[in-house]
Amino acid sequence: MFIALNHLRNVLVLQSKPSLLLVIMLCSVITRAQSITDSVFILPDTARSFTLENFYFLVLENHPIAKQTALLSDFARQEIRLARGNFDPKVEMQYLTKNFKGIEYYRLFDGQIKFPTATPVEPKVGIERNKGQFLNREHFIGNEYDFQQLYIGVAMPLGRGLITDERRIALKQAELFQGLTEAEQIKIINKLLLEAAKDYWGWYNAYYHYRLLNRAVVVAQEIFRRTKINAEQGEAAVIDTIQAKITWQQRLIEQQEALLDFQNTGIVISTYLWDSLGNPLALLPQMAPVLEKDLLTMSRQELNALAEQARTNHPELRKMSIKIMQLDNERRLAAEFVKPRLDINYSMLNQPFNPWFETTTFDLSDNYKFGLDFSFPLFIRKERAKLAQTRIKISGTEYERTLTERQIINDINATYNAITNTAAILVNLADMVNNYERLLRAELLNLENGESDLFKINIQQEKLIESQTKLVKLLSEYEKQKAMLYWAAGIRNLGL
Repeated sequence: MFIALNHLRNVLVLQSKPSLLLVIMLCSVITRAQSITDSVFILPDTARSFTLENFYFLVLENHPIAKQTALLSDFARQEIRLARGNFDPKVEMQYLTKNFKGIEYYRLFDGQIKFPTATPVEPKVGIERNKGQFLNREHFIGNEYDFQQLYIGVAMPLGRGLITDERRIALKQAELFQGLTEAEQIKIINKLLLEAAKDYWGWYNAYYHYRLLNRAVVVAQEIFRRTKINAEQGEAAVIDTIQAKITWQQRLIEQQEALLDFQNTGIVISTYLWDSLGNPLALLPQMAPVLEKDLLTMSRQELNALAEQARTNHPELRKMSIKIMQLDNERRLAAEFVKPRLDINYSMLNQPFNPWFETTTFDLSDNYKFGLDFSFPLFIRKERAKLAQTRIKISGTEYERTLTERQIINDINATYNAITNTAAILVNLADMVNNYERLLRAELLNLENGESDLFKINIQQEKLIESQTKLVKLLSEYEKQKAMLYWAAGIRNLGL
């Protein structure tokens, strides 16, 4: 429900017993103040409402931090592009020649294209051309095709690297990094909007507190004016005029203090305002904060649903879950290094095509090159230690995630309890304001019957103004708590 502030009463510091004319004058001023106070939360035609939703829109659209977080997504895409670069086809070429005293000892040329894939198999296609008088027999190629030889082959690990390798893990890590940056982006934006909400409701409190004190100044000035007239006509003592002036001066001081607070909170709000070109904007003087929504009503079932959503989508928990997946990728890679290295290379020579790209006979048992590469450390202490360290990191991160989840759920519950308690206080405080008004009316009636004095009226009005100020402040604190609740749950738009 929406709680509106009740009627503002000005403090009266009049100690002498007034005449009937003064009593009538006081009742008239209080009635006039009541009608003025009713309009405190009704913005004048010169003012323009600036809702929290509109404020959020501007912050998300143009704030430098919001734009900076958008760069995280671009950076993550480039990380994926960088990792995919490991699978780009690669051209390799080697050319060696030796000439001595007019004799060509050898001329060796080997050019090939490798095609890395997301599987352990790496195809390759190449051509060799070797000639010379002192050519090593290993490199000898007949002149049937002008000393050229075409080969097509594959390289494949059978031990380490068969399940996964550095290239494939790097691509998976880059894809996980994209999710990590998205979670970080949400975290930064949520924090920005939370700070924006706190400053907005601080501005709200300062604005309406200033309007309340404006009304208090008007009432105090009117009382002073009428008291002065009554004193000149002999209906009130001169000391009453002095007391009324002191009250008016006190209200003026409070008004100036409230004005300073209102101006400074407006400057704080301006720090969130930017145009599309990145230029800072100033908050327009006619802009005014408004409270559009009612008090939050949330059942325990809705709270549990919010907590469950936090367990799944909270950016901090998402980051830790992704970190665990990244560590698991590192564990899988470390497990590969525990295996022996056993790589094979097989290339068919001049088949199924010759250097002139004519079809030739196909025979895997002839015209080929085959290589085998094997290595294995005897104790594999380095590899086993790396694997054990990764497992320890995974366990530590899982413990950290469990603790963080517990803290998040506790923060949600604590904030919910604070909201529920503040809502109950708001209801009681609004009722208390009404009761203070009733007491003030009763004191005025007693004054008219000669059973009270202006000192008691002054006390009642002081309490009334104090309670109304508390109500405005508590309303802003309540809205801050609402923002805190959705921030604690990791909701991006803070419940809007």
